[in-house]
Amino acid sequence: MKQVLSQQEIDSLLQAVESGEIDAAGIDEQEQEKNKVKSYDFRRPARLSKEYITTLNMIFEEFAKIIGNLLSTQIRTNVDVKLASIEQVSFDEFVHSVPRFTLMGLFRSAPLEGTQIIELNPQLCLQLVDLLCGSTEIRKNDEVMSKNSFTDIEMAILEGILTNFSQSFELAWRDVVDLKVKIDSTETNPQILQTMSPNEPVVLVTLTVELYGVKTFINVCVPYIFFEGILEKLSLRNWFHSEKETDHSDSGKLEKSLQSAPVNMEVLLGETVMTLENFLQLELGDIIPLDGKTSDPLVLSVEELPRYFVKPGLKGKNMAVEVLQYIGGETDE
Repeated sequence: MKQVLSQQEIDSLLQAVESGEIDAAGIDEQEQEKNKVKSYDFRRPARLSKEYITTLNMIFEEFAKIIGNLLSTQIRTNVDVKLASIEQVSFDEFVHSVPRFTLMGLFRSAPLEGTQIIELNPQLCLQLVDLLCGSTEIRKNDEVMSKNSFTDIEMAILEGILTNFSQSFELAWRDVVDLKVKIDSTETNPQILQTMSPNEPVVLVTLTVELYGVKTFINVCVPYIFFEGILEKLSLRNWFHSEKETDHSDSGKLEKSLQSAPVNMEVLLGETVMTLENFLQLELGDIIPLDGKTSDPLVLSVEELPRYFVKPGLKGKNMAVEVLQYIGGETDE
């Protein structure tokens, strides 16, 4: 049943049209556009709504940050990884969009269904191999294009990188679902993949990787069956639910990790000031008077912040200090 407007609403609409605030022709065009039949390509079915895609953007932006930090730590240079796009395509379109020679890691994420694929551009693969083997130069594109296979050593290194990427995938999804990700196999030729039918709908996530000014790509192919069991969790309403209980085990794990973190400790014996002339004339056996007394306690600093008064001494053959008092980051000075 169509909505019936009140007389007041009709009068308001007529006044708006007369004053030019509402274009009558524009209303007709909008109505026609609304009733217009839209084409739908059954070969590329769009299974996930925009709301779910928005959530996936947040998840894979986190995935990009984790990979960027991981690669930067491994090769000890800055690697900029960003989310470029998320598309819903068929598996056949994904296969034809990647190079004929590339590196693909096929992995499963229990308890969810389906096989996911991480595809690394061959140029990125060779860059990472060279840098991890100690090289400081980037191969020219001609050298990359001439290769059609990886050596055994290169594959061993790249399989380790794929394993780290799969673990990053697991971390990126931790706020939605707990996954146990395991690499099943690796392939270099996309044409021989038989993991799903050509018309199977997949979500194709493309990441850009910038290393030494060279931009390359990482693709993540996730089949729709992966999302079937967690569609409700991808809703933004559940994602930002304010009544979500705090997991106290996380704080315990964080505290345990912090316990093993190394800290720098220093004990200052004293200070003095001398002229440059006296400094240049120092010889073996010269005595330098300091500003403190031998009876005064010394200050022990933790990460350059004063924390304790201590007394110097020996333990066995090593120098040691005995803690006398906690001073909470401040001294009498």
